[in-house]
Amino acid sequence: MPEDIIECTEIVGKVVKCLKLYRAEPDGAELQIDFEDGTSFSCILESKPSVKASLIQTGVGTPEVLRHYIA
Repeated sequence: MPEDIIECTEIVGKVVKCLKLYRAEPDGAELQIDFEDGTSFSCILESKPSVKASLIQTGVGTPEVLRHYIA
């Protein structure tokens, strides 16, 4: 899975006044950064289950992967 980068260039150079972390139900968190100029940056981090499975042919030697499943 390629890594995606989200660059928030609008906040570069701002002076941080306060940083807060909140729990977000059921399995997440929110990060809020308040800046001296009166603006705030908010980011919600969520944890979601994922499924990775494979169909494998076994036998003599190295198992052969017939198909990968990702959900």
